[in-house]
Amino acid sequence: MIPEPAPTARSVSARPATEPGLSPSAGSSDGLTDPRATFTVLFVCTGNTYRSPLAERLLAARLGPDTRVRVGSAGTEAPWGDKMDRATRSVLTGLGGDARGFRPRLLTAELVAGASLVLGLERQHREAAVRLVPVALRRCFTLKEFVRLAEGDAGPGQGIDVVARAVARRGTVCAPRPADDDIADPWRESYDVLRRCGEDIDAVAVRLAALLSAERGPVVRL
Repeated sequence: MIPEPAPTARSVSARPATEPGLSPSAGSSDGLTDPRATFTVLFVCTGNTYRSPLAERLLAARLGPDTRVRVGSAGTEAPWGDKMDRATRSVLTGLGGDARGFRPRLLTAELVAGASLVLGLERQHREAAVRLVPVALRRCFTLKEFVRLAEGDAGPGQGIDVVARAVARRGTVCAPRPADDDIADPWRESYDVLRRCGEDIDAVAVRLAALLSAERGPVVRL
């Protein structure tokens, strides 16, 4: 188990949180949809305990305060709780992220439908989102898969253009192994494993933020 700080135990009896786990710059209204946000990103992992909260808050930090991108996260088996896991918060703050206001929540069809881009931390999470909303297939990827496909030879662009670029390259630019598109679950591993997981996610979040850097404008305050 992750020793210090003590992690929150994962529960398989999932219940949604009463408030969404949105990045601080995105405001605090329910769901991901907001007419003042030009592009929304939803990260998905299993428990919404380690990987997807790190991805959500690290991307928000790398995008900066002037972004119009709205960022959130959810889990396919999210536990009932009202705050971020202590070990995750420790890793996040060490990497420069902000844990304030986070609450774990369960992945729902409404969340998938309201996102411009859904990024699973593993292939199973991408597939879970597609099962909930089959028509969202074209905007569901794993985090590593999306960045690999979207980068190509082009630079930053509007979010919708970056997604179209990734869709166009799908099936033509493959990872050496399918598992290379996954970020492994640090559950029941040591704190050092969680920290390295956070560093891995942050490295990809920096690349994703660069791809979405054209989405600039006034900070959304709700």
